Formats: sequence, structure tokens, C-alpha cells
Amino acid sequence: MDFWQRYRAIDARDTRFDGQFYTAVRTTGIYCRPSCPARTPKADNVTFYETSAAAHDAGYRACKRCLPEAVPGTPAWNVRSDIAGRAMRLINDGVINRDGVEGLAARLGYSSRQLNRILSHELGAGPLSLARASRAQTARTLLVSTAMKVSDIAFAAGFSSVRQFNETIGEVFAMTPSALRATARQNRSPAATTALTLNLPYREPFDPGVFDFLAVRAIPGIEEGTSTSYARTLRLMHGDARFRVDYDAGAAGRPLVLTIGAVDLRDLAALLSRVRRLLDLDADPVAIDAALEADSRLAAAVALTPGIRMPGAVDPQELLIRAMIGQQITVAAARTALVQLSAAGSTSLVPDDGLHRLFPTAAQIAGTGFELLRGPQRRIDAVRGAAAAMASGDLDFGYGDDVQGLEAKLLPLAGVGPWTVGYVAMRVIGAPDVFLANDAAVRNGIRSLAETPDGATLTPDFREVSPWRSYATMHLWRAAAAAQAAARKPSLPPKQAPSQNPKQTPKQTPKEAKP
Repeated sequence: MDFWQRYRAIDARDTRFDGQFYTAVRTTGIYCRPSCPARTPKADNVTFYETSAAAHDAGYRACKRCLPEAVPGTPAWNVRSDIAGRAMRLINDGVINRDGVEGLAARLGYSSRQLNRILSHELGAGPLSLARASRAQTARTLLVSTAMKVSDIAFAAGFSSVRQFNETIGEVFAMTPSALRATARQNRSPAATTALTLNLPYREPFDPGVFDFLAVRAIPGIEEGTSTSYARTLRLMHGDARFRVDYDAGAAGRPLVLTIGAVDLRDLAALLSRVRRLLDLDADPVAIDAALEADSRLAAAVALTPGIRMPGAVDPQELLIRAMIGQQITVAAARTALVQLSAAGSTSLVPDDGLHRLFPTAAQIAGTGFELLRGPQRRIDAVRGAAAAMASGDLDFGYGDDVQGLEAKLLPLAGVGPWTVGYVAMRVIGAPDVFLANDAAVRNGIRSLAETPDGATLTPDFREVSPWRSYATMHLWRAAAAAQAAARKPSLPPKQAPSQNPKQTPKQTPKEAKP
């Protein structure tokens, strides 16, 4: 977007652009989100910044009226696979808090000096400033949503001391932490409870079908899911954690409520980032739907389910194992195999009703867990080999990779092909332009869509909707599942259930599962 496109967006107070850029006004020294209700400033006094960190570094403070730190993340990070996008994903996952700038640079293959120069040029701020802005956002969320002690919030947000926390809040928001907490417009979770309850911001529209996707793949004891909720246990850097997300379409504002049942406060920022990635909450659904509905094959599906989301992953290593097990079989068969494998996992140290286990680590799978798998020996050996490589550190991948990097790391593994790499890229790094052309469910979805109009010349790989083909894939999976469900409906009245001979059931064509 150029200057005048952005200026028209702030003049229209368009909420779709919240988080995509920030508006700084020289005469007031304040920066705002695009939808700020304040009077539109004169164009001569306006400077636009890609990130809030860049506005901080330029000497501006956050608007107390629109709270620009309380918006969904920049959707550009879901599209960009360059060094800036990869760095932002790792910063949001807390890498600087854990490993410092040197650790971040090493993961990306640059020196810290090179990385600082690249990010300053691309985003207007260096890695420390970007991490500082991320900590400020986490702190603001906790201050206004919970009754946690200020000292606990300081360390949970990633600050090294309460003094540093107080100074940053004062510089960013021009308020003390207590004054910022007093601005809360909603009930805070009480200090006496061990759970934290937060509202997760997102851009509308929001299609809750992402919960169905996760629910049908949920592993009992580790995950629980319904059409409007999802809960699970997971292992983070400093300990076990447990969370639950609920969506209420009937409530005012259609909130997504995150309840964190247990977490080490040092892991809180990383947990928030991973939950947002899991539900694809930083996407720009309006822009995505506009591109998809231009394809006549997808127009009806987009109109029926606006705001479709692409499920992410809270653990990259776990996702690879699930993808490898799910190849060439149905979702139900993959889930059965994963339930068997889950017995190799350890008991969670923070159990709750129905959630008491952790998905097995790579070391546990390589050690004895592979013995619980059934099926072709080649597949079992492939899973064991990948787990051993991850356990030894020979295979290291995650949110900071790009598609090419994943291909280089994963394709040499036995049992891993282009489908697996594409699926992992979609769910781990949020790659938006993956099209799984050889996926059986994708092919079934294409057949179930409306026919291509006469005279239309549309490509079979849906390149017309690039760079959003991953979301086209989600629509095709949805269409295939709907067609399959319709085919299973009994043709006789409910009171006249037909008798079936299991031996006469037609053979099912193997499908690629999306575990």
C-alpha cells in the first residue's frame, strides 16, 4: 500500500487494516491503529510505520484511546517468507527471551549485526525493539484481562526486571502499569484462580470450522474438541501447559476466549503466540476471501463459509509425526494410529478432567513408541527414523523456516515426500500458497464444486488465487468432507434402517489424511 491508500484507510477508520500498519502524528507524538476514532490528522503530519516497534523507536507513544497494541498481529508475516517474516515468527514465539539476539540470528543463519541491519531496513526497528514491542503487547493484555500481580506480569511478558517493565510501559503507553490496568473495560479473571482467561483479538469474519478440523483429529487424553471449542495439553520450554479456547457466536462481539489452565509464566508469551497460530488469528480474511471468490470454482464455497482459517500447530515436531502417520490413509485411520502411539507419552504434570497426557516426545517415539504402531513396516521405520533425527538434533526445524528450508530438511528423510512437506509448511509456518494437487481429498473436493463455466480457462492447480492456495485447499477439504457426509446419509426412513452385510461393503480408496 502506498501513502494515500493508507491515508484513505485511516480516514475511513477501516478496522480491516488494524495491525497491518500504524499511523504516527508528529504534532501529538502519538501513534494509532487505522480505525482510531480520533479526528483524522492532516496528511502533512502523518508518518506510517510497518510495526509498533518502529513507532516506539521514532519517539511516539501509543494512543490511549484506540490502544494500537491490542490488535491482531500483522497478516504480512503469514505471507512473507523472507528473513523479516521468519524473524518475526521467532520473536513472537519468544526466541529472544530464551536465547537472545545471538540465538535468533544463529537460527536464521546471519550474524547479529547483519540481522539488525536487515530488520531495521525492512521493519524500521531492530530485533530488540521488536521483542520489546511484543513484550509490551503481552503485558498490556495481562494487565487489562487478569488480576495477576504486576511483578508476575513483568516476568511473564518476558521482561528481565520489574524496573525494565515499568519503564517500558511508561514509554510505550505514557501510563503506569496500574493506570493501564484501570483502563480495562471487561471483567478480569480473579487473582485467586489458577487459570487465566483472555479474549483473543481477530479480524472478522471468523469461520469456526477450524474447531471441527481440530476436533475430528483430537487424541483423547491429550486433546478435546467440539464445533466451538478446543483444549489440549502441551510441553513448553519451562514445563507442561494446558489451555482451552471457546468461541461464542451468539455473544456480543463473538469473542474467542482463551482459558489457560496451567503454564509456567516464563512460557506464557510463547503459548499465546502458538494459540494464535493454531487458529490463524492474524490472517486477513477479507483479502483472502476477495481473492478466492474471484475463482468461479470457489465462489459459492467462499460465500457459504467466509473467513475460513488454516489450522496451525503448537508443536512442529509433533505435527511432522502426525503428518507422516497420516499419509495414504483416512483421517479416522490416522487418528486410531495416533491414539495407539500416544500411550508412549508421559503423564502431564498439570492434568485436568479428560486431559492428562502429553504427546510423546521424539525421543520417546524413537526409543519404544514406534513399537505401538501398526501397518507397513516401511512407514513405521520412517517414523522411527524421523523421530530419532529430531531427538538427536540432526533435524531441527520450526516457525523460523521457509518452504525451501523445510524441503531441504525434510525431503531427504525416508517416507517424506512433497505432500508431507507441503502439509507441514501449511500448518507449522503458515505458508499461504501451498496446493496439495496429489491429495485425494483435494481431488474429491474439486469434483464436488460447481462446474467451470463454458469458455473459462482455469488452471488445475488454482494458481489464479495465488498467494492464497492454502486457503483454497481448506475449502476443497471442506467440500470433500461435506460430499462424503452427504453420501453416507441413509436413503431409507430412520425407522427402517437397512441391513448391511459387512462383507459386501465396497472397498474404500485410500485418501491422504490431514492429521
